[in-house]
Amino acid sequence: MGAPILILISADPKTTHRANEALRIALGILAGENDVTIVLRDKAIALLDEDTDDLVDGDDIAKHVATLKKLGQAFHVEEPAHRDDNRGRTGQNLIPVSPEEIAELMARSDRFLVFQ
Repeated sequence: MGAPILILISADPKTTHRANEALRIALGILAGENDVTIVLRDKAIALLDEDTDDLVDGDDIAKHVATLKKLGQAFHVEEPAHRDDNRGRTGQNLIPVSPEEIAELMARSDRFLVFQ
């Protein structure tokens, strides 16, 4: 397995293409057999919505998330966003993390990409 890479996504998938691009890039990095950690902050948690009709690039997002799910990829979700969002996200491997834990994940990564 390659060097650990963290992908932090806080871009709102309802208003920007950046969130979808982050998932696409994560898939590409995973294809290179790298250890990838995906962290969702703020409104980026909407990437995991079952209904993606309201999202920019919704069809692509649904496909990317389904592929990541098949690969067993976990999604680290910032605690306040995870707690404040009451929608169920069945079938997703979600790991709630605090801002401090996100900082620790970044410190353990050799590289990271941030999508705001």
